[in-house]
Amino acid sequence: MIDVALMLEGQNGVNWAHWQQIARVVEDAGFAGLYRSDHFTNPEGPHLNALETWTSLTWLAANTSRIAFGPMVSPVSFRDPRVMAWMAGAVHALAPGRLRLGVGAGWMEREHTEWGFDLLDLDDRFQRFQEALEVVTRLVRQEGPVSFDGRFYSLRDAELMPNPVTLGKLPIVIGGSGPKRTLPLAARYADEWNAVMLPPDEYRKRSELLDDLLRKEGRRPEEVRRTMMTRVIFGRDQAQVAARLAGEDADELRARGRIVGTAAEIPAQLRALEEAGVQGVMLQWIDDLDDLEGIAALGRAATG
Repeated sequence: MIDVALMLEGQNGVNWAHWQQIARVVEDAGFAGLYRSDHFTNPEGPHLNALETWTSLTWLAANTSRIAFGPMVSPVSFRDPRVMAWMAGAVHALAPGRLRLGVGAGWMEREHTEWGFDLLDLDDRFQRFQEALEVVTRLVRQEGPVSFDGRFYSLRDAELMPNPVTLGKLPIVIGGSGPKRTLPLAARYADEWNAVMLPPDEYRKRSELLDDLLRKEGRRPEEVRRTMMTRVIFGRDQAQVAARLAGEDADELRARGRIVGTAAEIPAQLRALEEAGVQGVMLQWIDDLDDLEGIAALGRAATG
């Protein structure tokens, strides 16, 4: 059965009260996990509350007992991968087996401009991303000192202590659906590939491409878990669904890979993803953060 988790955009008004309340609802409602973005702000519009990601994940590790969690994803454009690996190792030690380390190249121009980080052009950005993946995977998968010489990063007998390996596997998640850049990196480095908002047929095609790329890397397709993040528009009745659609067409959104509807309509859409090979889905909740009853109802509908 497909695992269903909740995903929040942490820069979209989330504060500590929201995070703590939603975490408890997610665990009680049967969701498999709670994930969140890692951004300073949104691409446009006013600045909203933006709870810092790794601080919030540390709280989650210490204050929940069952759910998986992680960043979807932490950009290496402003998260130094050497420090990220250190932070991830510490959080992993608090909740062994539950953190899934999502790593990304970075994309949002606004936050990089505002905070003075260099996003780089696309070619350099992905070269930096590949180096960052090399650094992170060596640090969290390899016991003993680690060395690396790259254009962007270097290590000289660096070692995480205690090493995450001693506490069980810390999975690396690579998010994105790009066939030319992202999928080859997922085939080389990822324990989990997380696609973004694809309809089932397109997901199946990208997953088959990943299979081929994995074989070229000398890996078996089953070595990489297949997941997807997509927006959910959920209502306890049709009137609430219509209000949250705000004029968008439900059928058009479903055709583009979104999950839309009431409790009676959600399961069939999840089954279609499962039949396409999706093992876990993160439902992106961008509606009322105070609607705890709605989140609980979504959990019951999606996991029951």
